[in-house]
Amino acid sequence: MKKFLSLFLVFGAVLSAGTQAFAGDAEDARAFFDKYVNAANTYSPTIETMYSPNAKITRQVVKPDGTLVNVDTDTATYMKQLKLGQAGAKLRKYKNTYTDIKVEKSGSGYKVSSLRQPSGEDYKLKTYMVVTKQPNGSWLITEEMMQTKVQTFLKYANKK
Repeated sequence: MKKFLSLFLVFGAVLSAGTQAFAGDAEDARAFFDKYVNAANTYSPTIETMYSPNAKITRQVVKPDGTLVNVDTDTATYMKQLKLGQAGAKLRKYKNTYTDIKVEKSGSGYKVSSLRQPSGEDYKLKTYMVVTKQPNGSWLITEEMMQTKVQTFLKYANKK
Protein backbone atom coordinates (compact mmCIF):
# COMPACT_ATOMS: atom_id res chain seq x y z
CA MET A 1 0.00 0.00 0.00
CA LYS A 2 2.87 2.36 0.84
CA LYS A 3 4.44 1.62 -2.53
CA PHE A 4 1.17 2.41 -4.32
CA LEU A 5 0.77 5.65 -2.34
CA SER A 6 4.37 6.66 -3.13
CA LEU A 7 3.86 5.98 -6.85
CA PHE A 8 0.59 7.91 -6.77
CA LEU A 9 2.29 10.93 -5.15
CA VAL A 10 5.18 10.82 -7.64
CA PHE A 11 2.74 10.56 -10.56
CA GLY A 12 0.74 13.47 -9.15
CA ALA A 13 3.87 15.60 -8.80
CA VAL A 14 4.96 14.85 -12.38
CA LEU A 15 1.48 15.57 -13.70
CA SER A 16 1.34 18.82 -11.76
CA ALA A 17 4.75 19.92 -13.07
CA GLY A 18 3.66 19.14 -16.63
CA THR A 19 0.46 21.13 -16.18
CA GLN A 20 2.43 24.08 -14.80
CA ALA A 21 4.82 23.93 -17.77
CA PHE A 22 1.83 23.92 -20.13
CA ALA A 23 0.29 26.86 -18.30
CA GLY A 24 3.62 28.72 -18.39
CA ASP A 25 4.07 28.25 -22.15
CA ALA A 26 0.41 29.10 -22.80
CA GLU A 27 0.84 32.30 -20.78
CA ASP A 28 4.05 33.07 -22.68
CA ALA A 29 2.23 32.50 -25.99
CA ARG A 30 -0.49 34.93 -24.88
CA ALA A 31 2.13 37.48 -23.79
CA PHE A 32 3.77 37.14 -27.23
CA PHE A 33 0.37 37.75 -28.86
CA ASP A 34 -0.12 40.89 -26.75
CA LYS A 35 3.35 42.07 -27.80
CA TYR A 36 2.39 41.43 -31.45
CA VAL A 37 -0.83 43.46 -31.10
CA ASN A 38 1.09 46.36 -29.58
CA ALA A 39 3.76 46.23 -32.31
CA ALA A 40 1.12 46.10 -35.05
CA ASN A 41 -0.93 48.96 -33.56
CA THR A 42 2.16 51.17 -33.16
CA TYR A 43 3.57 50.32 -36.61
CA SER A 44 6.76 49.01 -35.04
CA PRO A 45 9.40 47.58 -37.39
CA THR A 46 9.86 44.74 -34.87
CA ILE A 47 6.74 43.12 -36.36
CA GLU A 48 8.99 41.68 -39.10
CA THR A 49 11.05 39.77 -36.53
CA MET A 50 7.94 38.12 -35.08
CA TYR A 51 7.30 35.89 -38.11
CA SER A 52 9.07 32.70 -39.09
CA PRO A 53 10.75 33.13 -42.50
CA ASN A 54 8.57 30.27 -43.79
CA ALA A 55 5.31 31.10 -42.02
CA LYS A 56 2.04 30.01 -43.62
CA ILE A 57 0.04 33.22 -44.02
CA THR A 58 -3.56 33.29 -45.20
CA ARG A 59 -5.83 36.28 -45.74
CA GLN A 60 -9.39 35.02 -45.84
CA VAL A 61 -11.39 37.52 -47.86
CA VAL A 62 -15.04 37.83 -46.84
CA LYS A 63 -16.88 38.71 -50.05
CA PRO A 64 -20.00 40.92 -49.92
CA ASP A 65 -22.21 37.83 -50.38
CA GLY A 66 -20.56 36.20 -47.34
CA THR A 67 -18.51 33.63 -49.23
CA LEU A 68 -14.88 33.18 -48.22
CA VAL A 69 -11.80 33.10 -50.44
CA ASN A 70 -8.40 32.13 -49.04
CA VAL A 71 -5.42 34.11 -50.30
CA ASP A 72 -2.17 32.41 -49.28
CA THR A 73 1.17 34.20 -49.31
CA ASP A 74 4.71 33.73 -48.09
CA THR A 75 6.39 35.74 -45.35
CA ALA A 76 8.56 37.84 -47.67
CA THR A 77 5.60 38.92 -49.84
CA TYR A 78 3.48 39.60 -46.75
CA MET A 79 6.20 41.84 -45.28
CA LYS A 80 6.37 43.86 -48.52
CA GLN A 81 2.58 44.31 -48.49
CA LEU A 82 2.67 45.20 -44.80
CA LYS A 83 5.26 47.94 -45.32
CA LEU A 84 3.24 49.42 -48.20
CA GLY A 85 0.06 49.50 -46.12
CA GLN A 86 1.61 50.84 -42.93
CA ALA A 87 2.15 54.40 -44.18
CA GLY A 88 -1.53 54.96 -44.98
CA ALA A 89 -2.65 53.13 -41.86
CA LYS A 90 -0.44 55.30 -39.67
CA LEU A 91 -1.88 58.49 -41.21
CA ARG A 92 -5.42 57.23 -40.55
CA LYS A 93 -4.41 56.06 -37.05
CA TYR A 94 -5.72 52.60 -37.96
CA LYS A 95 -5.66 50.01 -35.19
CA ASN A 96 -7.18 46.62 -34.49
CA THR A 97 -8.91 45.59 -31.28
CA TYR A 98 -8.89 41.89 -30.37
CA THR A 99 -11.53 40.18 -28.23
CA ASP A 100 -12.51 36.63 -27.27
CA ILE A 101 -8.83 35.65 -27.17
CA LYS A 102 -8.25 31.92 -26.65
CA VAL A 103 -4.95 30.05 -26.37
CA GLU A 104 -4.79 26.30 -26.97
CA LYS A 105 -2.02 23.79 -27.60
CA SER A 106 -1.59 23.04 -31.31
CA GLY A 107 1.13 20.66 -32.45
CA SER A 108 4.48 22.04 -31.35
CA GLY A 109 3.05 25.50 -30.65
CA TYR A 110 -0.01 27.35 -29.42
CA LYS A 111 -2.97 28.55 -31.45
CA VAL A 112 -4.13 32.02 -30.40
CA SER A 113 -7.63 32.63 -31.76
CA SER A 114 -9.59 35.87 -31.48
CA LEU A 115 -12.01 38.25 -33.09
CA ARG A 116 -10.46 41.32 -34.71
CA GLN A 117 -12.30 44.62 -34.96
CA PRO A 118 -10.71 47.15 -37.32
CA SER A 119 -10.86 50.75 -36.10
CA GLY A 120 -13.93 52.61 -37.28
CA GLU A 121 -15.88 49.42 -38.02
CA ASP A 122 -18.74 47.76 -36.16
CA TYR A 123 -18.00 44.20 -37.30
CA LYS A 124 -15.53 41.62 -36.03
CA LEU A 125 -13.56 39.13 -38.09
CA LYS A 126 -12.03 35.78 -37.19
CA THR A 127 -8.29 35.47 -36.85
CA TYR A 128 -5.77 33.04 -35.45
CA MET A 129 -2.04 32.60 -35.32
CA VAL A 130 0.07 29.64 -34.34
CA VAL A 131 3.08 30.71 -32.30
CA THR A 132 5.96 28.35 -31.67
CA LYS A 133 8.67 28.57 -29.05
CA GLN A 134 12.12 28.44 -30.62
CA PRO A 135 15.14 26.57 -29.19
CA ASN A 136 16.58 29.92 -28.00
CA GLY A 137 13.37 30.62 -26.02
CA SER A 138 11.96 33.25 -28.38
CA TRP A 139 8.54 32.91 -30.03
CA LEU A 140 7.68 33.16 -33.73
CA ILE A 141 4.45 33.21 -35.71
CA THR A 142 4.53 30.06 -37.85
CA GLU A 143 0.98 30.26 -39.18
CA GLU A 144 -1.60 33.02 -39.43
CA MET A 145 -5.12 33.34 -40.77
CA MET A 146 -6.83 36.70 -40.72
CA GLN A 147 -10.20 37.46 -42.24
CA THR A 148 -10.58 40.73 -44.11
CA LYS A 149 -13.29 42.51 -46.05
CA VAL A 150 -10.69 44.24 -48.24
CA GLN A 151 -11.59 42.94 -51.68
CA THR A 152 -8.33 44.01 -53.36
CA PHE A 153 -6.65 40.94 -51.79
CA LEU A 154 -8.69 38.85 -54.25
CA LYS A 155 -6.29 39.81 -57.06
CA TYR A 156 -3.67 37.66 -55.29
CA ALA A 157 -5.93 34.60 -55.04
CA ASN A 158 -4.84 31.50 -56.92
CA LYS A 159 -6.93 31.07 -60.05
CA LYS A 160 -7.57 27.33 -60.29
